[in-house]
Amino acid sequence: MKKPQQADATNMKRTMGRRGETIDKNKIQQKTETNSLTVLRQVIHEVTPDIAVKARRVGGSTHQVLVKIGSAQGKSLAIHWLLGASRKHLGRNMVFKLSSKLVDAAKGSGDTIRKKGETHRTAKANRAFAHFH
Repeated sequence: MKKPQQADATNMKRTMGRRGETIDKNKIQQKTETNSLTVLRQVIHEVTPDIAVKARRVGGSTHQVLVKIGSAQGKSLAIHWLLGASRKHLGRNMVFKLSSKLVDAAKGSGDTIRKKGETHRTAKANRAFAHFH
């Protein structure tokens, strides 16, 4: 049986492969000086959010309510953010863009790390509405 982290990295590779989105393993290895699969697992783990916000309509107004999310949904969000940031980035092709976003996230910077921080900040700011959940 595979470890959960291994299964998630494998599933991400399968999903990206079906869409024609692959990573440049050599570029990642050169930039980070570690195995590309290890970097992929590390990035998914770093980008995965623990909490999120959901819109709840209460008494005629809509509140952003803090919601804890499971590991599978968190990993799905992390992969979605990585692919979205890669698509938004102007560059040559998807392989180059996705590889550069993975390297950025491995170094602790980039759009995906910023997105996780924004999500956590928004959730913590709206803790007062947690009782609506």
